[in-house]
Amino acid sequence: MTDGLGHLDGDAGHAREGSGHAASEQLRPPAARVDGYAPLRSYAALGDGRTLALVAEDGRIDWLPLPDLDTPPVFAALVDAEDGGRIELAPTVAFRLRREYLVGTNVLVTTFVTDDGEVRVTEAMNTGVAGRLPWAELARRVEGVRGTVPMAWRVRPGTVFGTASPWVQDTVHGLVLHDDGVTVAVRTGGEMTVVPDGQQVSGVFTAVAGSRHLLVLAATAGEPVYLPDPQDADRGIDRTADNWRAWTREFHYDGPWGKAVQRSALTLKLLLHAPTGAIAAAGTTSLPESVAGGKNWDYRYAWVRDAAYTLDAWIGFGLREEVHAATAWVLHTLREHGLRVFFTLAGDLPEGQQEALAPGWRGIGPVLTGNRADGQLQLGIYGDLLAVMRGYVDAGNLLDAETGRFLAAVADQAADAWHRPDAGMWELPGPRHHTSSKLGCWQALRCAVHLAEQGQIAGDAARWAAESDRIADWVRAHCWSEERGAYLMAPGSDALDASILLHARSGFDTGERMSRTIDALRAELGTGPLLHRYTGMPEEEGSFVACAFWGVAAMALVGRREEARQWMDELLAQANDVGIWPEMIDARTGDFLGNLPQALSHLALVQAALTLAEE
Repeated sequence: MTDGLGHLDGDAGHAREGSGHAASEQLRPPAARVDGYAPLRSYAALGDGRTLALVAEDGRIDWLPLPDLDTPPVFAALVDAEDGGRIELAPTVAFRLRREYLVGTNVLVTTFVTDDGEVRVTEAMNTGVAGRLPWAELARRVEGVRGTVPMAWRVRPGTVFGTASPWVQDTVHGLVLHDDGVTVAVRTGGEMTVVPDGQQVSGVFTAVAGSRHLLVLAATAGEPVYLPDPQDADRGIDRTADNWRAWTREFHYDGPWGKAVQRSALTLKLLLHAPTGAIAAAGTTSLPESVAGGKNWDYRYAWVRDAAYTLDAWIGFGLREEVHAATAWVLHTLREHGLRVFFTLAGDLPEGQQEALAPGWRGIGPVLTGNRADGQLQLGIYGDLLAVMRGYVDAGNLLDAETGRFLAAVADQAADAWHRPDAGMWELPGPRHHTSSKLGCWQALRCAVHLAEQGQIAGDAARWAAESDRIADWVRAHCWSEERGAYLMAPGSDALDASILLHARSGFDTGERMSRTIDALRAELGTGPLLHRYTGMPEEEGSFVACAFWGVAAMALVGRREEARQWMDELLAQANDVGIWPEMIDARTGDFLGNLPQALSHLALVQAALTLAEE
């Protein structure tokens, strides 16, 4: 039996997430590639706490940076189909497929069905007995279910954006591949051919009913490589599934849409960089927000904003270790480097933006490392930081004296900084007095007052309260348009901005004005259940997934809960078959756009569900 989250009782430990339809109805051909590139909607994600792999429906892993998510990727066919490198495993004849994650895990199961047989591929980025392995280990198990299915595999590292040339070494202990300081050992189990060929290793085998084959990659960078025994790696898949289930049992959510909430929580866990506690904004770089190009960014960094929203969600789930690790990372990093928008996953300052030698997904470049938002002034960060620290304390935790002094200083800064123009949440060039930015400072000051009342920070709470009232009065006087029936993006502007929806949840407005703003946003920026970011964007880019979920939460908070539930149902139908969300969706075609998995999209889903679950 399963509860709302898909938890399992008894011996059903290998149950899989599914739609409930008969297996034959779930079968479909793999999505067609265009010039070697799979649709972004076709990807599922695997991860181990350091890096992340993207697996397309046709069995190709087109993205796997090693050893860390933000290192130059050895496997990057996602943005360079010809030279980027990939890991292939699939039948050599025409097939249909269905796939799902094992319930409560990030272990993926894909069933390939041909005219003559059926095989099941179970794959994971393996974890160890005590958690994350000190090397990266990708394990792909192939089980023959019925009939006969000819299979082929290939491991072909790429040129690391035109900077390296991979090569194969046949050692006394087996084949290894070398590429840009990364060593990848290839191990196999079962009867299959293993053919080294210059810069790649490949092979074929036949799966029959009851057969079992294994393809394992173990990788390290700048250190000796561990050569796992294939049978140990095979057992590691099951251990990894058990480890994921142990984690999902620790978080608590009894509301509606349990399967989608659990899948988003598991995806967010993939984006948590275990060595430091940082939370990556997304698993990729340079996937385009527009098919016309020009909007490609690197999201393999940790934004303070995303960390704050993630902590808010995890606190709501009753998690402990992740909450403290991410909180400690945010505080240590900000105290060391000052209040900045984002950092590397190691907690360092970004080194600037560079363009890589790669064509980009379907030729839509550029491919970038780094992000231009570094160094921007974004006032919303004040509210993000103070709000999550308030949540941390309200969950029953205590602040240390040094943190208290730091947060008091941040509140003092917010009390002055709100007068300044900034780049806003959308990181736009050219400073402006953004409405949502002012409300970020308002939120920061209200949270500081609360923390002071709790005895957690010392400072002039009366000044913070007075300044927050000034901000609120200013926004109500200058940022509301009766003619538009909405809060404006900025005073004096006629543009609308969906980020205002976050300030129903912050507590600024849950009344008539916010309700009217929701309707105005949907009328101008909405297509079906989806929303664009701000005025003018429907002509430039895809709809921004998080905005729509923010709208659901805001609609519930203004008292329109039944409408919000219907909107939520319509939105959830936009996910791909395994519940992965990108940054954007083309509202006309349903195609995914932007980097993925996108933390902000999954976070907004979770926050919407938590809001609707509240009585």
